[in-house]
Amino acid sequence: MLVAVARGLRRAARPARRHFSDLNLPDIIITRGAVQQLNKINATADPKQYLRVAVEGGGCSGFQYVLTLEHDTLEEDDQTFEKDGAQVVVDATSMEFLKGSTVDFVQELIRSSFSVINNPNAVSGCGCGTSFELKD
Repeated sequence: MLVAVARGLRRAARPARRHFSDLNLPDIIITRGAVQQLNKINATADPKQYLRVAVEGGGCSGFQYVLTLEHDTLEEDDQTFEKDGAQVVVDATSMEFLKGSTVDFVQELIRSSFSVINNPNAVSGCGCGTSFELKD
């Protein structure tokens, strides 16, 4: 118990810093599966949609990914990434936590969804695939 408390105090005493793991990383990597699914959705969507990827505090590991399909006007601080007609949008704050990450469309037995995989800024993630902990 004392070890856990001490670890928490050390973590709280650390200075805040940006979590870019390597400035030479690509901003966002979009897989073929994500491109195909977004293009499939947009084949019948009116208006066309893009995938917004954001990071929020919460989840069982401290941070969580929020992936939504949107068609609204972009915000001033949004960055747009396009591959073969598919668009992924990330706000500037979330980009600090996502730089170098891969956006994929994952098909599993019980569900299919867009997902962030291979985030070089995360040290661990939850089994749900949504929550993650940042590297120190």
